[in-house]
Amino acid sequence: MFTGLSARQFGKLVAIVAGRGGQQTGAGRRWGLPLADRVLLVATYYRTNLTLRQIAPLFGVSKSAAGRIVDHLAPHLVLEPQSR
Repeated sequence: MFTGLSARQFGKLVAIVAGRGGQQTGAGRRWGLPLADRVLLVATYYRTNLTLRQIAPLFGVSKSAAGRIVDHLAPHLVLEPQSR
C-alpha cells in the first residue's frame, strides 16, 4: 500500500477511526467513498506528500472532496497523548 502499513495495521487504523467518530452521522449528503477508502486517502496524502490535485484522481473524487475528506478525518488519526 501507499501508506507503509500492513493490511492488518490498516484494518486496526480503520477500526480506531470508526470508533472515534469517523463515520458520517446526521443529515446531509453521504460520502462518496466508504470509510476504509477515506482513511486510505488521508494516509496516502500524508505518507506521499502529494497534492490534493494529484491524490483526488487516484480515488475518483474531486480535489475539493479530497480536501473535505482530509479535513474531516485528520483529527481522528492523531495519536492520543500518553501519560507519564
